Formats: sequence, C-alpha cells, structure tokens
Amino acid sequence: MGLFSFIKSAGEKLFGKDEKEVQAAAQSNVADLNAKASAAIKDYIEKQNLGITNLGVAFDGASGVVTVTGDAPTQEAAEKIVLCCGNVTGVSGVNNQLKVVGGGAEGRYHDVQKGDTLSAIAKKYYGNANQYMKIFEANKPMLSDPDKIYPGQKLRIPE
Repeated sequence: MGLFSFIKSAGEKLFGKDEKEVQAAAQSNVADLNAKASAAIKDYIEKQNLGITNLGVAFDGASGVVTVTGDAPTQEAAEKIVLCCGNVTGVSGVNNQLKVVGGGAEGRYHDVQKGDTLSAIAKKYYGNANQYMKIFEANKPMLSDPDKIYPGQKLRIPE
C-alpha cells in the first residue's frame, strides 16, 4: 500500500494522443474528464482479468494521481493492478488502497531506461540474462511481447 511514482509521459495512451492533448482538454471540464479517465483506467484493469473484486478507480488530472481500491486475490495481482494504473500516459502516481485477500511476497520494481532489454534487466537482478521470461511472465498481461518494453515503463521483478 502507499503511493507509487511513475513517469507521467510514458505508458498506455488511454486518454488521448499525448500528454499535451490531455492537459489542453483538462482545462475545459475537469470533473467530466477525471470521470472519463477513471473509467478508461478501470476498463483497462478489468480487461487484464486479474481477479480483483470491488474495483474502484479515481483519477485526479490536476495531480496525475490514480487512487485504486478493491480486493485483490494475491499480492502479485495487486502489484499488477498498480502497474496497470501507473503505466498510463498522464499518470504520475498511484495511491494503492487495495486489500490483498490472499498472500504473497512483495515484488521489486524496475524503471525501464533507454537501451534496456528484458535480458539485460534479468542479468542485473538474477545474474542470468536467460531469466528474462521470468520478468515477462510477471508482467503479463500488460506485456504482450518480451521485446516491447519502453523507457519510463515500470516493471515488476519477482524474486
């Protein structure tokens, strides 16, 4: 639980084409846009089929913070939900208010830098580049391909 920081300009483009477009639109009707953004993030989480119940998502466009509530079946699912929220363009932080129903150890996180590959990240954390699939699997279904990571993305690194 707590606040997780993310890079606001990196991630899934659920709100529009880019951050400038999101900010320009935000000047008009803040409450309506926050509601639409919240709904888009919630829909994105639900499409991941992570088993969360009582899901609640609130986006504050002024701060770029998403507050997520609900009951996650495992620690892994809760962490993936936080990543779903944070790896969205326009989101700078996630206030994790999820309750974990089942158990599980907390994972580590890695902020992808320019030039990073899953193999290089695996070498850093596990000492073996061939362990990249462990990281890929830990970040599914948000990652659809091991070669499609981008700078600014936050990845879950399992033990």
